[in-house]
Amino acid sequence: MTADNSSQISAPSKLRFLVFGVGAIGTYIGGSLLLSGHSVIFIEREPIASQVRSRGLRIRMGSKEHKVPTPIVYADLESALLAGKVDVAIVAVKSFDTLSLAQAISRVNPDFQAVLSLQNGVENERLLGTHLGQSRVIAGVVTSAVRRIDAGDIVLERLRGIGVAGDHPLSEVITAAFNEAGLNAQLYENAQGMKWSKMLSNLLANASSAILDMTPAEIFSHKDIYALEVRQIREALQVMDASNIPVINLPGAPMQLLTFILCNLPVGLSQPIVKQALGRGRGGKMPSFHIDLHAGKTKSEVDYLNGAVVRFANQLGIETPVNGLFNETLLRLIEGKLQIEQFSRQPGKLLALIQESE
Repeated sequence: MTADNSSQISAPSKLRFLVFGVGAIGTYIGGSLLLSGHSVIFIEREPIASQVRSRGLRIRMGSKEHKVPTPIVYADLESALLAGKVDVAIVAVKSFDTLSLAQAISRVNPDFQAVLSLQNGVENERLLGTHLGQSRVIAGVVTSAVRRIDAGDIVLERLRGIGVAGDHPLSEVITAAFNEAGLNAQLYENAQGMKWSKMLSNLLANASSAILDMTPAEIFSHKDIYALEVRQIREALQVMDASNIPVINLPGAPMQLLTFILCNLPVGLSQPIVKQALGRGRGGKMPSFHIDLHAGKTKSEVDYLNGAVVRFANQLGIETPVNGLFNETLLRLIEGKLQIEQFSRQPGKLLALIQESE
């Protein structure tokens, strides 16, 4: 089973999807499936559920705008299940909500055939499997760039694709359904390689951008901060290597080439390459950690990305000072233990912290 044969599989129309979360990814995936004729229902908290029911879904792809005027959105799982059997549940919530979601699902104990996690991070599938049964859980990644405008209202900024682990009886059918919906889905044999490779891309210019209130383009342009970016990736790759987890190319994301450049070229040589390659697509757009911190949110996924690297490294006896610094500093900012102004556009202060820790 490889990423090359997924588009040749036909999907039955009887598959029924339930999407947890009407954020950027949930709206994009669920809305695209609906537009291609698949049966989809959503679950979202109130008052967002009511807002989406009244306004509908709006998906903008290039010059085209697609609308789903009357999506079926429930505020609780029990009500959703009364509407009929669900074959595949798609989890599109933030990683910090995974535990409570898994517990809520397990209390109802629905007979989902599969639960597909499209979340960032490398620990969600194991957590979902603990509560729902590992044999039902499928790992997935989204590499397409999707921007949330409002609840149920998104813009597809760049179509790359979706990766689906091929170790479940429904993996091929789900992948085929996604391809019918134009999502450019591919099957992958190595679920861990797929998830960790995606996490590498999530790490770059994410925590540092939030802490320093600088755009990714500015992060990649600053020699010393860029050097920290390289170090955090090398730390994660060291954990992957010790765990026999390979770097895998993802849809539209040549991760093997990127990590080769970061690991084998001197910082002075890799910086202009990375700045041009990543700055072109991400330069002025603030990443998720920055958006959450500066919106005043009290939760962040940093502990499920940089923090995950640290946790796995600790088990292996590997030191990860940069991932640890990024994780601890951003968590303290989120919790209000540090003030945002302390680091805003002051790279020297962040560099001083790493020097002190070493």
